[in-house]
Amino acid sequence: MHSIQIGDSALKVMPINLGGNVFGWTLSEQESFKILDGFVERGFNFIDTADVYSVWGGPNNKGGESETIIGKWIRARGNRDKIVIATKVGWDFKDGRKGLKADYIRRAAEDSLKRLQVDAIDLYYNHIDTGEVPLEETLGAFKQLIDAGKVRYIAASNVPADRLKASLELAKTGSYPAYQALQPHYNLVERAGYDSDLQQIAAHYNLTVFPYWSLAGGFLTGKYHTISDLEQSIRGLHVKKYLTPEGLMIVDVLQQLADKYQTTPAAVAMAWLLFTPMVGAPLSSATKEAHLDILASVPDLAARIEQEDIDRLTELSGKMTYNNEK
Repeated sequence: MHSIQIGDSALKVMPINLGGNVFGWTLSEQESFKILDGFVERGFNFIDTADVYSVWGGPNNKGGESETIIGKWIRARGNRDKIVIATKVGWDFKDGRKGLKADYIRRAAEDSLKRLQVDAIDLYYNHIDTGEVPLEETLGAFKQLIDAGKVRYIAASNVPADRLKASLELAKTGSYPAYQALQPHYNLVERAGYDSDLQQIAAHYNLTVFPYWSLAGGFLTGKYHTISDLEQSIRGLHVKKYLTPEGLMIVDVLQQLADKYQTTPAAVAMAWLLFTPMVGAPLSSATKEAHLDILASVPDLAARIEQEDIDRLTELSGKMTYNNEK
């Protein structure tokens, strides 16, 4: 298993990115510690979270729960120098906290640093760009944080292609920092947004890509085949649109390949991502040891899976259609 350099930065990570959205939501603090311990024990070092995680987790959740748990874990384990931490700013908390204005970014960064109990954020994401704030203001705020040693590098997620490119061009003037990574919504059944524009931008500006929703909310694991299956999980309704003949064909082929390589459909789906140009480490959460075992198997699988099987999945996913019923 080899490390990945993030963009032109000095950050190096292993090729799986652990999602922290479940910490403080579907996992307690104690359960989260077990998952974090298991992740690093398997040789990985890259943990992703956001300030807004997990404000949706119930009446007692105000956001920041995930960062707080990760911060306590880092302090308890004394492993800060072995971990690369990514967090994000800008998403709407639904209580007035949101956006990419300079003063808000500065306050949000300070709050994240306190919760994470670290001196600097390794990779700080612009979580969502709605186009309401001038790029110069947002990038200027990031520059101040970098100059102050509170952020090492910046990255972008949920940013329209035109805004992303304009930001990167501004950075070339030397007055602003450049994004080093991109976190798009991308997987075997969600390809259009990245393939159409973002992939070319990532390649041109050397952005390392960390796809989120790598398993399409669990759809690519094969556990959803019918409408009744959607009731198995709180995420079920979010994957209803994938229940089409094309979507189910992809799931069937994932199972065939899983049988061929003696692995799981989830591992095959994530291995496919590692063949996508500029992808460095697919993002996935885990709620049990078995999930960590699957994640740990992905780099080895990607090294031995046959190109014709990757090509077959690429061709099938290019024909994907969606169920638009509410």
